[in-house]
Amino acid sequence: MKLYNHIAPVLSKLEWEMAQHIPEGGNWKDIPEHIPSQRLVQIRKNGGRTTYYGRLEWEKPAFTITTYFNRLGNSSNLHPEQQRMISTREGARLQSFPDNYIFWGTKTSQYKQIGNAVPPLLARVIAGNLAPHLENKTYIDLFAGAGGMSAGFGMENFELLGALEIEKNYFETFRKNHLGANQDFLITDDITKNEVKDKIKSIANTQKVGLVVGGPPCQGFSYAGWRNPEDSRNQLFKDFFEIVRDVRPEFFVMENVAGILTMRNGQVVKEITEVFSEIGYHVNLPLKLNAEDYGVPQKRRRIFIIGSLKNIKIKVPKVLFSENQENLPKPITVKQAIYGLPTLQTGEGIFEMESNYFATSVYEKLMMSEIDFQEFHHLVRSENQSQTKVFIPSSLSLFPKFV
Repeated sequence: MKLYNHIAPVLSKLEWEMAQHIPEGGNWKDIPEHIPSQRLVQIRKNGGRTTYYGRLEWEKPAFTITTYFNRLGNSSNLHPEQQRMISTREGARLQSFPDNYIFWGTKTSQYKQIGNAVPPLLARVIAGNLAPHLENKTYIDLFAGAGGMSAGFGMENFELLGALEIEKNYFETFRKNHLGANQDFLITDDITKNEVKDKIKSIANTQKVGLVVGGPPCQGFSYAGWRNPEDSRNQLFKDFFEIVRDVRPEFFVMENVAGILTMRNGQVVKEITEVFSEIGYHVNLPLKLNAEDYGVPQKRRRIFIIGSLKNIKIKVPKVLFSENQENLPKPITVKQAIYGLPTLQTGEGIFEMESNYFATSVYEKLMMSEIDFQEFHHLVRSENQSQTKVFIPSSLSLFPKFV
């Protein structure tokens, strides 16, 4: 069996020395002070996140996978028991990319592709939530990256009509994982170019577009500068807006970081809503979703702003996994996500390897495409119910019975 991207980043001599002192679930506080590091001196002096220099725990979800999950000091990216950082494939699994989703480009680019992606299982739940309201399960993916959003929509049998991404390494991964789509409309170019936007818009001349999805940067958004052509802060959002305006999909979906809700005390979201309302879209309240609630073995918060031509209220998707609700299975853990993958030493691994690795959990079966999401969730729920103790009152005994 072939396994791709299972490559462990190299640890420097100093990082290796630090890592050996960090236990499962530990962090920078476990590193002895005699190990020389100016950064650690500053962290000890001023305090720092408990995820810095962290080692993952088997029985918990991972922390947010970032674009630098190859670096020891960046977050909790040490393997729970092996003396190495998590591999590229392990990072992909923690983001919920299946094993047959192959990442291309340089190693550095692959870390960024994975860290920047929308977790496919999170995108899947958005797709499933919208499907009953759509006449056409077709979509265009803007700011497509390596394809996390499209991978999730594909799980719900949506048809990809076109995609656009400026970063060539990212889009090489996107293209090679979407070979069934019309390659003429999978474009790696600059969305700010009129001819590029026009080509994407031309899709609507022959196809009915159900959705335009994407994550345009909104950090600099300013309604005051909205109509000022010299204000570059709005440019990429404007391009997304213009394509939505001219294509007229049934829905649009904008994904962003949780911080967008508090930008300029909430004004950014309010003004974005006003802009889309002016062209006839009914914009729902932003959906704030926790990735671990929907099967992703990772603590990650994301915002989805959804608008529709018809006045349709989109509800928050039902939580599928929960730490607190006894009737639901607990969030997927690091162990359930990566335990069955082959052992590596630091710096080991190759792009494509032959391996007899096997699934040790239902989640790993999902990642290996042995089952689909519906069967995965059914099996996890069944496991949860079989492990739940149910109280049965009995008049025949002074003691409660548990089964």
